[in-house]
Amino acid sequence: MIPEERNLGEQPLQALMQEHGLKSADLVRSSTEQITHKMVARACKGRWLTKNMRHKIQAAFEAASGQSIGLDALFNYR
Repeated sequence: MIPEERNLGEQPLQALMQEHGLKSADLVRSSTEQITHKMVARACKGRWLTKNMRHKIQAAFEAASGQSIGLDALFNYR
């Protein structure tokens, strides 16, 4: 189900990236899947993403930060 409002506000991902000193380029570089800077920017700004895309961002964040983290910690919507 796609939410009516697609702009969901700044996501926890943004703060976590700053906390770990990561930039979108770090996530793109460490990803084993095809993600782009634009995808990471959309995730941080709170643009609604598919579940598959959220998992790709999660995997990239985990690879870049070296820590395991759940989707609920990165995104405040489902």
